[in-house]
Amino acid sequence: MEKRELEKGHIHPLTQVMARIVDILGELGFVVAEGPEVETEFHNFNALNVPPDHPARDMQDTFWLKPADARKLLRTQTSAVQIRYMEKNDPPIRIVVPGKIFRNEATDATHEAQFHQIEGLYVDKNVTLAHLKGTLEYFLKKLFGENVKMRMRPSFFPFVEPGIEVDVSCTGCAGEGRKVCGSLCSMCKSTGWIEIMGAGMVHPNVFKAVGIDPKEWKGFAFGIGADRLVMLKYGIEDIRHLYSGDIRFLNQF
Repeated sequence: MEKRELEKGHIHPLTQVMARIVDILGELGFVVAEGPEVETEFHNFNALNVPPDHPARDMQDTFWLKPADARKLLRTQTSAVQIRYMEKNDPPIRIVVPGKIFRNEATDATHEAQFHQIEGLYVDKNVTLAHLKGTLEYFLKKLFGENVKMRMRPSFFPFVEPGIEVDVSCTGCAGEGRKVCGSLCSMCKSTGWIEIMGAGMVHPNVFKAVGIDPKEWKGFAFGIGADRLVMLKYGIEDIRHLYSGDIRFLNQF
């Protein structure tokens, strides 16, 4: 009987990039933490200083589970794992949280109802915004190469203060924001920058919710859209390719 050589399988690009991110942050002492995908309102919203009337709690953004009085939901952010970890572990804390999250929104080229996020949390005595900046710069250069540029912009998130949004230079046009092949850069719309994460210093109310004294401990947190990083790293223009199961797509990786 003729022997047939079996084709080698491929690790999904999303799995590859998430594993690489965990490895890079592991070099800085971050350890992996995990939590449930079905969460409580307390861990997903209340303890993260999200106000009761915040739009993120509405059915338009959150998959609430029945019965309604149980107040259970599919987690909308891996930040919920931060709360669970801080409830059970004393500082100093340095964790990275990879996982799937869910948002009740329409699917298109850049949005999915389920996607992946990687959360980072560092808590110690004298943590500053400069530590956050240094950590993110190290991480991004390891992932995208030494030539990548990063910028931080002021923003608002209930669970951090101050809050920032982080952009990286576009890999499609090398951050130049120029026309490519006679047309606009499809990745950054020729702005030269792509937003990849929200971050900031942990809000004192978050520490209070888990019994940590905010006068003694400080910390930073950041949340990265892993799917967006995969699209940026490999030049993928439609997030739906990552979940299509199309072997022709996966064989490229």
